[in-house]
Amino acid sequence: MNIAQGLLVALLALPILELYLLIQIGGMIGFIPTLILLFGAAGLGTYLLQTQGWNTWMRLQQSLARGELPATELVNGAVIVAGGALLLLPGFLSDIVGLLCLIPLTRRLIAAWLVKSRLGLKNVAPSSPNEPKVIEGEYKRED
Repeated sequence: MNIAQGLLVALLALPILELYLLIQIGGMIGFIPTLILLFGAAGLGTYLLQTQGWNTWMRLQQSLARGELPATELVNGAVIVAGGALLLLPGFLSDIVGLLCLIPLTRRLIAAWLVKSRLGLKNVAPSSPNEPKVIEGEYKRED
């Protein structure tokens, strides 16, 4: 199965699974507590999205000011945006995954997995500004 087919299956299965979970949890705890949980998760997610997004933006600016490649901050920013988008979807499963994308510890794990498995990079280590810049090449001396 390629990525497009996997996304299609996920897009079709996610609403069905979300409705099933909403009905099951609503049946166990009641309608009002279910709504409170959904709105509480959305509120917490909005707060985390705002604070973590701002922190990531500041770290990105600091990396650029030091002359470093902000690859880690960019991947973290993408995970934060995905988490915020998942929190906009109604349902418990998307809220759980969205909150995991916004909590700093789990976000770093998700970002490291994305960099390693999806982008194919082993280590993205920024270069130190104190190291000499070496440009490899060949030259020919003509006298």
